[in-house]
Amino acid sequence: MTTRGGAHALALGLALAAIACSNGSSNSSSSTASTTAPTATPSTETFTGTVAVKGNDPHTFTASATGTVTVTLTAAGPPSTIVMGVGIGTPNGAACALLSGASTSTAAGAGPAPGIITAGSYCVVVYDVGNQTAPVTYTVTVSHL
Repeated sequence: MTTRGGAHALALGLALAAIACSNGSSNSSSSTASTTAPTATPSTETFTGTVAVKGNDPHTFTASATGTVTVTLTAAGPPSTIVMGVGIGTPNGAACALLSGASTSTAAGAGPAPGIITAGSYCVVVYDVGNQTAPVTYTVTVSHL
């Protein structure tokens, strides 16, 4: 999906695993105990780099739990209005194998691209979508559990 400006939804195409919850047998006790699951604290990682003409620049990160991931291209240029490709995938040697439906084209500052991932190793990649005439420097942030 190619869009320019505005907020972009990044469909990650990952299935969110259902978590089964079962209740034990009740006893005759009239007291009720409740438990609260610990809340995971999101991590935000910032990556910077340079994308050559017709190139890409991947960075790896590890998600500790299933949850929302957001990717934001916070800066890119020159020129500051350039549209770059951004995607999430799995590390494949020095490359990043993009997940199906997990990439978009965007200008810097256009807004986060949210999705859901499960715990594991991932990569974010910034790449030339075919409009670069010189190397482009960028900053991309990834927020995840």
